[in-house]
Amino acid sequence: MQHVTAADGVKLAYDVTGEGTPLLCLPGLTRNMDDFEPVVEAFADRAQVIRMDFRGRGASDFADPATYQVPVEAQDVLTLLDHLGLPKVTILGTSRGGIVAMILAATAKDRLSGVILNDIGPDIMQEGLNAIMDFIGRPPSARSLAEVAAVFPAFYAGVFDKVPPATWDDFARRLYREEGGRLHLRYDPRLREAVAPAFEPGAKAPDLWPLFDAFEGLPLGLVRGANSNLLSVETTAEMRRRRPDMAYAEVPDRGHVPFLDEPEAKAVIAAVLEQVA
Repeated sequence: MQHVTAADGVKLAYDVTGEGTPLLCLPGLTRNMDDFEPVVEAFADRAQVIRMDFRGRGASDFADPATYQVPVEAQDVLTLLDHLGLPKVTILGTSRGGIVAMILAATAKDRLSGVILNDIGPDIMQEGLNAIMDFIGRPPSARSLAEVAAVFPAFYAGVFDKVPPATWDDFARRLYREEGGRLHLRYDPRLREAVAPAFEPGAKAPDLWPLFDAFEGLPLGLVRGANSNLLSVETTAEMRRRRPDMAYAEVPDRGHVPFLDEPEAKAVIAAVLEQVA
């Protein structure tokens, strides 16, 4: 675990494992670099896997909630790339991380060599946003990692199925920290106030299609959870129409977001890395 300091003094945590094509892993809204442990395991023999915690998440500093915004996070990514001396990287972006990749494609495309999107697109379903607002900023009632992991199979039934118990254990550990006989969020709870206005029903969503189109000329991949409530079948079809060369896989028995340990997900990552190499 290492840190780089952003322009406003916020310390950002990152980790580098392996050698080869630089693959920068950007997590979802409330998630952290540990989500990409399966990527390290599968690809560190052929890629330099760089994992980053956005400000206010994981091991990075909590900051002014007003800075928990995609453009700021995109600038933090560039700060890390400059710190590492990397002119270009391939980005693997889960959810929010994929939106950051879209911003970078529109504003700093010369720093990208390829992009892989994990269950995110230019149109976001309100159903998924509502689900996020149901939990964001609120710690679970369970008092231990084992207790919350035991609840997951029933809670996610019909969305995440055929998930091994060990994967649920890993998922709990990535989401929460156990201390003092209770579970704590692994992100700043004030993230809720930062995103709430944009997530409200009826809020005007920005048009992200021009940002998706900015991927033109870059190797591109998309992983979709078959039961996703954030990335619709219709949006996926339009993304594939605009980019028929895009590596694509739908992961069965997974919602938002696939764990990236699935064979389908790993095949998309491998396909893009092969194009970039």
